[in-house]
Amino acid sequence: MSWQVYLPYVLVMAVVTYLVRAVPLTLVRKPIRSTFFRSFLRYVPYAVLAAMTFPDVLFSTGYTLSGSSLPAWSAGLTLPWAPLLCAAVGLLAGTLFAWRGKSLLTVAVVSCAAVAAAQGCCLLFFR
Repeated sequence: MSWQVYLPYVLVMAVVTYLVRAVPLTLVRKPIRSTFFRSFLRYVPYAVLAAMTFPDVLFSTGYTLSGSSLPAWSAGLTLPWAPLLCAAVGLLAGTLFAWRGKSLLTVAVVSCAAVAAAQGCCLLFFR
């Protein structure tokens, strides 16, 4: 495909990104004095991040609750929900480390290690 196909998409994305950032700056000129609204705005980034990442955390092993796609490593397990259990172990480990105030890199590494350990245990004990 040539650049002529992608150029309109890139331009639309640039305009939308600019509008999302520029419109609030032009409409709201005074400082926000409402403590309720300020506290609401303070938690918006965390809520958006959680809404975007939480589903991917639980389904990162390739398992869906409908059972339509099981990951290759889970073939032959006696527990059909083992991949979801492994993802939940990683979520719990990441949540505990984040709650303790560890860095994002530490939380990510610990979560990945917890999922790998849980997958190893599932393969070892539930075959």
